[in-house]
This record gives sequence, C-alpha cells and structure tokens, in this order.
Amino acid sequence: MPVIADPLPVVRRTPVACPVPLLRARDVPHAARIAARGELVSVVRGVYAPTTEWRPLAPWDRYVARIHATILVHPGLVLSHESAAAIWGMPILGDPGVVHALSDPTRTSRLHAGLRMHTTTGARDVVDLGGFAVVSPSDCAVDLARARHVVVGLIAADAALRLDPAASVESLVEQNEQRPSSRGRRIARWPLHRARAEAESTLESASRAIIELLGYEEPELQTEWSGPGATYRSDFWWPGSEIVGEADGDLKYDGRFGDPASLLRARRERDHRLRSRGIRSVLHWGWSDLVDPDALDGILRGAGLPRIALPDPYRLATARAALAPRLPAARLHARADTGA
Repeated sequence: MPVIADPLPVVRRTPVACPVPLLRARDVPHAARIAARGELVSVVRGVYAPTTEWRPLAPWDRYVARIHATILVHPGLVLSHESAAAIWGMPILGDPGVVHALSDPTRTSRLHAGLRMHTTTGARDVVDLGGFAVVSPSDCAVDLARARHVVVGLIAADAALRLDPAASVESLVEQNEQRPSSRGRRIARWPLHRARAEAESTLESASRAIIELLGYEEPELQTEWSGPGATYRSDFWWPGSEIVGEADGDLKYDGRFGDPASLLRARRERDHRLRSRGIRSVLHWGWSDLVDPDALDGILRGAGLPRIALPDPYRLATARAALAPRLPAARLHARADTGA
C-alpha cells in the first residue's frame, strides 16, 4: 500500500489519550477470575480495564479506550474511518463499536473480533501521531464521506478543514475524484463540496446539512455583530430574511457550564441586542431538533424562512438513524462553544 509519511502540517500532534488504564491479561494474575468477580471489564480480547473506571465512561470515551486496547494487541495498525477520527480528536457519534484499520490490498476486507480491516488500492497520507499510525484528517474525511451518511460526511469534512490548515474544499474533492475505486465517490461529492472550516462544532455542521436537505438556502456562518460594549457572533445568518440561527446544543443549559437560569437570561439579553440591530428573528435549536428534522423544519418555517428547493425525504429519513446518538455531538458542540 503506497504511503506518504507525515506530509501534513496538522495542528494536533498528539493522539487523544486513553481515558482509563488498560491491563494486559498476561500482566494480571488470574485476570479472568477477577473479571468474573466484576472487578475488571474486558475491553478487547486480552485487555481489561478497572470496572469502577469503565462504567462512568461516555460511549465515545469507551470507543477511544477500545482503539488503544486494539493497538496494544495489534501494534502497527494504520487506523482509518471513525478510529482515525477519534484518535485525531475529530467528531464521532456515540460508540461505533468496531475499530477500523487499513489492510494490504492483496488481502480481503474482513471483520474479526471487533476489528475491521479495509482493503484499499489507493494511496493514503499516513501520519505518525504520537506512536499511532493514522490516515490524515483529509483522508479520514473522504473515507467517511464515501462510506457514511452525507450528514456524517459533512461533519467529518468540516472537522478536517478545522484541524488541517493545508486542507481545502478543493483538495478534499480532488482526493475523492482521484481514488482508483469509484465506490462511494458520487455520495461523497455532496458533503465534500459543502465543507466549511467556519462551522465551529459538530452541531453546526449537522445543522447545515439538515437545513439544506429540508430545502432551505445556505446561511452565512459566524457573522459578527457589534454592539455597545460587546461583539456578538451568530452561528447562522440569512440576510435576505433577516433571521439569525443559533445551534445551542442540549448540554449547554444542564448546569455543567454554570447556572442554567443565568445562562438563559444572558441568552435573552443577547437576543434582544441582536433584534435591536434590525434582526427580525433569532432562532435556537438543539441536537434533538436535528434527530427529528420535522422539528427543525417547524422552527425555520415558523420564522418565515422561505424554502428554495424540495426537501430530500430519503436523506432526511436516514439522517434520523445516523444522528441518533446525540450526546457525543452535543458534548463536542459544548467543548467548542464554551467561550461564546
């Protein structure tokens, strides 16, 4: 498999750390017996984690631990797809379960014991990320755009542009078109052509996709509004309709970022200042409104945003399943927006 080693000036140079200590079975006397007592959890075959530290983990963190454990058992793997995304710190939705890696093109793609080996005949840019061999953010985005729902593809493509300053929409599109295999090429064109680094969070990326699939025009991103003593930035802005949209997330007001009443009061004051500048409507939605696109449609339509195309019923219906694990994206949104 042809490889270009470490070619990209990506911002991140360390892998996402394992969230729990991992124990090899050979290093723990009577590991199976201890696991049977409930004190250890099997992460992958031959690798355990303390049960008390495993149980509180969110699904996405369990997936990161599973990747680290798999590398312990199979050193030298070249991670791809969701596994590369997770180690880069790119968004993943929930716990994908399966660890993904590249296989020699002379072998057959296969899934065994939670490890999916992907056969490829095309070149990949592979980066040594602190001892992990991973495909580049751009290659990861193209892989996911080809193999997953277009909303997931756009989330990955936006993240790749944020992570890698050398990446561009044109380079993502070119990588997709130049791959020898045509499988997934046409599907990937939709998200890759729409990738924008200005989308600052997973929720914003997913919102952009659902908004277009619903038939509404593409909004302007990250518009700044200056006011007395403060400058505000809106996630979405439709100048023709004088409507601002804010992808707030479902965790922002649950108490972990401060008193919910104070946060909501600050939001109302911010909305009032925006309206004082001639903005007709300020809309807010969260992840649950994307999982149910009809809910977001009602919010946009109720504000008077005109539809410019027919909705895409198939992609909207399948987006529900693709976006069902809402907490990871909400967490990533909150991480990106805590300073807003």
